[in-house]
Amino acid sequence: MGAVKSKRMPRAVREQQMLDAAVRTFGQRGYMAASMDEIAELAGVSKPLVYLYLNSKEDLFTACIRREAKALTEAVRAGVDPGLPADRQLWDGLGAFFTHTAQHPDAWSVLHLQARTHGESFAAEVAAMREGIVAFVTQLIVVAAREAHRDPDLPEREVAGLAEALFGAAESLAAWANATPGVSAGQAAATLMNFAWAGLGNLMNGNPWSPPEPVHEAIG
Repeated sequence: MGAVKSKRMPRAVREQQMLDAAVRTFGQRGYMAASMDEIAELAGVSKPLVYLYLNSKEDLFTACIRREAKALTEAVRAGVDPGLPADRQLWDGLGAFFTHTAQHPDAWSVLHLQARTHGESFAAEVAAMREGIVAFVTQLIVVAAREAHRDPDLPEREVAGLAEALFGAAESLAAWANATPGVSAGQAAATLMNFAWAGLGNLMNGNPWSPPEPVHEAIG
């Protein structure tokens, strides 16, 4: 008997089906171990059809990175209401980030682990996503400073550094939360908010931390 033919469907729908299968496979098995045969089987299509639609394993992986980076960025932005106070905006943004990464662990593995370790072009795709989110967080911190009327002129470089540090912490915490049973997205968001907002609040209150003066040993 011949192989059962898959139901005909629009190309765009079929392609998303292939990307779903690829994200799951790359996320769980890693880029190097994942095979096009496995992806095609999971998607319910032939391997030649995967190549026809997405050209190569490298192009397929790039398409996965781009789709998942776009989805994460949109989720974070959609989670923030610009009409709310700055601390609430940051809280909602963190909540949206951790909720999305928890609901899509394979996608987060692709972005956070696989893409960064398997070639410059893949890493560049993730770097572009990070730049966009860091720029967004930078603006949230700037708004918070202006709302506080305490330090509306925080140096741009310093604010960008704070946003970079905050997002870097969020990335690490998301990986930890996904690997740790019982840690919810809300708990992860609260952990980072408590860690970050106290420091940001002090900064905007004009009380930044300063390193202690060097302690010189007494000369006997």
